[in-house]
Amino acid sequence: MADDLDLLTLGRRVRHLRTHRGLTLDALGADVGAAPSLLSLIENGKREPRLALLRALADALGVDVAELLSPQAPDRRAALEIELERAQRGPLFAELGLPQVKPSQRLPTPVLEQLVGLHAELARREEEAIATPEEARRANTELRLARQETGNYFPDIEAIAEQQVVRAGYPGAGAVSHRTVARMAEALGFDILHVGDLPRSARSVTDLKNGRIYLPQASTPGGHGLRSLALQAIAHRVLGHERPRSYREFLRQRVEVTYFAAAALMPQAAAVGHLSARKKEKDLAVEDFRDAFGVTHEAAAMRLTNLATVHLAMPLHFLRVGADGAIFRGYANDGMPLPQDVTGAIEGQLVCRKWAARSAFGRPDRAPEFYTGYCQYTDTPAGTFWESVAMGARGPDAGAFSITVGVPYAHAKWFRGRDTRERFTSTCPDPACCQRPPADLADRWAASAWPSARMHQQILAALPRGRFPGVEDTELFAFLDRHAPRDAQG
Repeated sequence: MADDLDLLTLGRRVRHLRTHRGLTLDALGADVGAAPSLLSLIENGKREPRLALLRALADALGVDVAELLSPQAPDRRAALEIELERAQRGPLFAELGLPQVKPSQRLPTPVLEQLVGLHAELARREEEAIATPEEARRANTELRLARQETGNYFPDIEAIAEQQVVRAGYPGAGAVSHRTVARMAEALGFDILHVGDLPRSARSVTDLKNGRIYLPQASTPGGHGLRSLALQAIAHRVLGHERPRSYREFLRQRVEVTYFAAAALMPQAAAVGHLSARKKEKDLAVEDFRDAFGVTHEAAAMRLTNLATVHLAMPLHFLRVGADGAIFRGYANDGMPLPQDVTGAIEGQLVCRKWAARSAFGRPDRAPEFYTGYCQYTDTPAGTFWESVAMGARGPDAGAFSITVGVPYAHAKWFRGRDTRERFTSTCPDPACCQRPPADLADRWAASAWPSARMHQQILAALPRGRFPGVEDTELFAFLDRHAPRDAQG
């Protein structure tokens, strides 16, 4: 008997042949010298018969052993019973905590079909919700292209964010204070608490039952500020989000809450006023925009992509690139030829060594973040682009990265740094541009080089399961239970 014998199918074939011949379990047991209870276990796929018993069953039922061991169910009814049995033995059904339904002969076939169909749909949704790297990249690409079509501008979210921040007392200019953000939370019935033991997989946690938003005690250097984290938590409430039913929906919600936070920290009226005035003076600079609203350089650069096309009539591109040249985040509606894989995803792709996003790493005078920025013109097959770059780092072990904002040549006249003399020519994706090593180096080292590649493990695994992708439920619920008011824990 094969190690991978399908006991459920075998059992259903035995039952089908027995009932087709009008035999009871007692009668068949007498023929083969086995107890009816043992035959019942075999028919239900819970016991593997010995070879001698299997041969006796084949003889008694008038078939050969090979037919009993056929992987095909004997009929549609048996196939449905097998599917239901398998579904109820799986981990997905166990998580539901529901009693099992025995697929006996008394169970009507339409009911059996419905149960099997419901289990199949549950399995489909579970599979859809667990994002593989490929699924995540496809979903992210769809969102990026959709944002590109609208100039990365969400008017409804702009209006909601402006309304919320003004109601909370924003004076109409300058940075949005922590107190203003706290008032926005209070208006929704939430208190903001800073704790030192947030779940490692969460940036913030909202307790809907007790009206609390938990944040870390300090923000990560170069990362999301505490105001932004609080605003993203608030955004789920004001935007009416429900629990995401798929990874695609989870990503869409992330885009929307990030947009809301940026629109609240850099309110549209004040931000457009600042940018329009600087454009009129031909003195646009991301660093001035950043300083005017007290946000990170990356947040200001991303916010510029929200407003520039619709309010300044200006196409542009944005890149966050690691020291290895790989794209972490990107956006372009100005024709900049961002590298893509076969699915259209840009994340993880290497940018040309001649682009400012990467050439800035080779500057001898670069600092962790320099305020004047590095500017250059880049000639590409799609045209000439002007780009401004700032450098950053998320910590001593996280590595450096660059933040780039660029525009087509015709729009460089509006930006400070347009008079730069730095200019590079890129012919990528032509391998001769920067991908193919010089012939003399290749001749000397191609046969001798054997590096140990740095592996990014996240490209191989799906996100952890949970009600929210990437967040561990046990850790999350234990945290909430630990911090809940005593009178609410019962």
